[in-house]
Amino acid sequence: MTDEPLLDAPTALLRADRQGLLRPVAAAGAQVRTAARAAGETLAPLRPQGRPATVLVAGPGPDVPLAAAVLAALGDGAVRVVQLTATGPAADPGLLRWQLPRWAGPLDVVVLTSADGSESGLVELLDQAHRRGCALASVAPGGSPLAEATARRRMPALRATTAEHLEPADHPAAPGGHWPLLTATLMLGDRLGVCEADGAALDALADRLDATAERCGPVVPTRDNPAKTLAVGCEGALPLLWSEGDLATAVADHAARLLHALPGVPALAAPLPRALTEHAALLTARRSGGDPDDFFRDRAEDEPELHPRVILLDSPAPADVPPGADLPPRAAAAARDLARRHGVAFGELTAAEGGHPLETTGELLAQLDFTAVYLTLTATARS
Repeated sequence: MTDEPLLDAPTALLRADRQGLLRPVAAAGAQVRTAARAAGETLAPLRPQGRPATVLVAGPGPDVPLAAAVLAALGDGAVRVVQLTATGPAADPGLLRWQLPRWAGPLDVVVLTSADGSESGLVELLDQAHRRGCALASVAPGGSPLAEATARRRMPALRATTAEHLEPADHPAAPGGHWPLLTATLMLGDRLGVCEADGAALDALADRLDATAERCGPVVPTRDNPAKTLAVGCEGALPLLWSEGDLATAVADHAARLLHALPGVPALAAPLPRALTEHAALLTARRSGGDPDDFFRDRAEDEPELHPRVILLDSPAPADVPPGADLPPRAAAAARDLARRHGVAFGELTAAEGGHPLETTGELLAQLDFTAVYLTLTATARS
């Protein structure tokens, strides 16, 4: 069970955070501002001639699928966004390799992202893309092998810069660290005409992240804290992250990976309406173990039961949609009805209406990042 008293004891909660997981999440707004300033210096002289046909994104971290999905969701569909999948004999970033698709060429842009910048496989991919005539850009720490290799080819090497005095978390899957890489990638996408992520949008994103940190931070009690409330609900459950809208789907997929990697929660994600059929069997699944009607069975051998819990992530209508406008039919109502019919717990994670789509994305991401950290800290305290 979740240690609810710990969640409402800020001093004890911070003491349990031996890996420094809360700091990067709480400082997400500061990280966006710092990363935007650093990336802006590199992007200022860049003058692209037309939009690329495809943006190919590669890198070893969890920020790569998130960046690719958000970049595609913010775009108008005219530019394809593709994530290059790594291969290798182990998960060690130094052993990973990436391969360009055969069709990649001069009309395409290859974006390489790394929080470390020392992966030899990314430098090899950069050489491969350069030989093909692709445009190149990297997002990596200044002075790293990847940044230097990019600069030698006179291509933009955006610095992945964290906020001052912010120590990195001591966990490879720690949330919050994706903001410097994601911010720089989105700024590059804005400059290339792939998506809208200009200075005003990033300022609004940083402000929304600050506001979310105030609502979800460790000093806010569980009853008023959406992230702590969600953490309590996810304990001992099988979270089913259902999403409606491309941005919400990008966040749900990221959250499922994070819940797997950090607190070890077996979450599943699927977009609506596909989730209604893809996860239907999970809503009616019975626990494994002995026959529940067998009075003499050894109940010590029964496996713990994971109750499905549906969490709906919705993308609010854009701020520029006029009142009363005809919008596509939503599947959220059908999702609520299906969960209700099967007696499955159902909750919704929402963001404030209005503002730039980046603000919605940031608020949903930050709430789920805090949730994953709280689940991890309460599990650590019990062990």
